[in-house]
Amino acid sequence: MPILADCHLHSCFSGDSDAPMEAMIQRAISLGLSHMCFTEHMDLDFPQTPESPAGMFELRTDDYRAALMEYRKRYEGQIQIGFGVELGMQPHINAENARYANACDFDFVIASTHLVDRMDPYESSYFAGRSQEEAYRRYFEAELESMASYTDYDVYGHIDYVIRYGRTRDKEYCYEKYADLFDRMIDLLLSAQKGIELNTGGLRKGLRQPHPCTPFLKRYRKMGGSVLTVGSDAHRAADVASHFGQAAEVLTDCGFTHYCTFRQRRPSFHRL
Repeated sequence: MPILADCHLHSCFSGDSDAPMEAMIQRAISLGLSHMCFTEHMDLDFPQTPESPAGMFELRTDDYRAALMEYRKRYEGQIQIGFGVELGMQPHINAENARYANACDFDFVIASTHLVDRMDPYESSYFAGRSQEEAYRRYFEAELESMASYTDYDVYGHIDYVIRYGRTRDKEYCYEKYADLFDRMIDLLLSAQKGIELNTGGLRKGLRQPHPCTPFLKRYRKMGGSVLTVGSDAHRAADVASHFGQAAEVLTDCGFTHYCTFRQRRPSFHRL
């Protein structure tokens, strides 16, 4: 069975997208999807830069929810539309993130690390003064810190996001270099009963594998992990469900038989 649910989508309610929500919905319907979930960015205390003005990643939640509910009603019977959020992880804002997540009736919460030591790997300054391996390792250490200290989420997003922006990206990257950290991540995820996502965003940027890399997916599955969503990380309608055929092949190769969608923070399993 093809993957019929895209669970990582950004519209004009995210600071880095100007995509009309309805255009993304219509694109998903045209592709035959049965489920989609918007996961607009909410990154509290995101540092201000010329590229990221103050408040750029602070979600106008009430406006977002109102628009989504209107479209959910308009397209009822054609597609299920989930109300989700992508929370930016930083340990010093764990309490604020938890208050926010609990104050809203989200269907689905992705936890993602976009900032490490107050820097986004998207910016070249993150890599300045250290080797690529050191930069990658520090990113994974920061993810591990967040996983160990925060659990009010459903899946952890694009776990090796940092490799999108390294000098050689994923050419010198492999699970074994960071196995000490990755194995601990998987232990924490499983003990907290949290899932992961297969994120196809990196494939659009020319990476060889989705996020996380195939060995991570295989290890997670081998250790008993079963909660997994699939998301395109689309910021425009044209990218909805991009590379989902490849994603299905990867998941099957890694031993998965199902993927998940979420409603009211509870997973439902769908056969691949």
